[in-house]
Amino acid sequence: MTGLAIGPALALLELDSISAGIAAGDAMAKRAPIDVLRAGTVHPGKYLALIGGSVGDVEEALAAGREAGASALLDVVFLPNAHPDLIAAIGGTCREAAGEALGVIETATVAAIIEAADSGLKGARVRLVELRLADDLGGKGYLLFDGPVGEVEAAVEIGAGSIAGTAGLAWRVIPQLHAVMAENLAADAQFRERVRTPAPAGGPDRTPARTSAPAARPRVR
Repeated sequence: MTGLAIGPALALLELDSISAGIAAGDAMAKRAPIDVLRAGTVHPGKYLALIGGSVGDVEEALAAGREAGASALLDVVFLPNAHPDLIAAIGGTCREAAGEALGVIETATVAAIIEAADSGLKGARVRLVELRLADDLGGKGYLLFDGPVGEVEAAVEIGAGSIAGTAGLAWRVIPQLHAVMAENLAADAQFRERVRTPAPAGGPDRTPARTSAPAARPRVR
């Protein structure tokens, strides 16, 4: 969903059944004239359905989706006026961490991290460096804020506070992130990609076959 145009309202259903997720997406599409519907599977065997459009239409469609997928519903988020930087991050936009501090929020569900990101962006003057969703994370989500120390602390406090009590919630604020860690964050986040042996100069890649092919970084789209 790179370049995704969505809004002003956004909603996401997160389900632990693929069949229920497909039914929920279908119910939402049939209930109201939403502008955007993106649905699909994520690890580990969950199903996400993201919708966008006018506030009334999204709210009405969401009600139909919740009813259709009720038995399998894990989490849900409804944002009547989603922050534009959140929309860009869902679409795959990443930035380099370059502020005085880095804030990290981690959740067990995608819906929760989307809500935390929106709240933090609206509550403090920070940048959303990256938003990682579900795949290759065991279904988890995490975000990275950066900016002045006080603003990052505020964004993390507001973001985490908006989803207080959510399973798997964790957060940190790291002042003056070391340049080496900044390089790691700007590169592929998967550990196996950070430790791959580089190919010898002028020669073939001699990395063992089981790790020679770089794994894709799928995102929720």
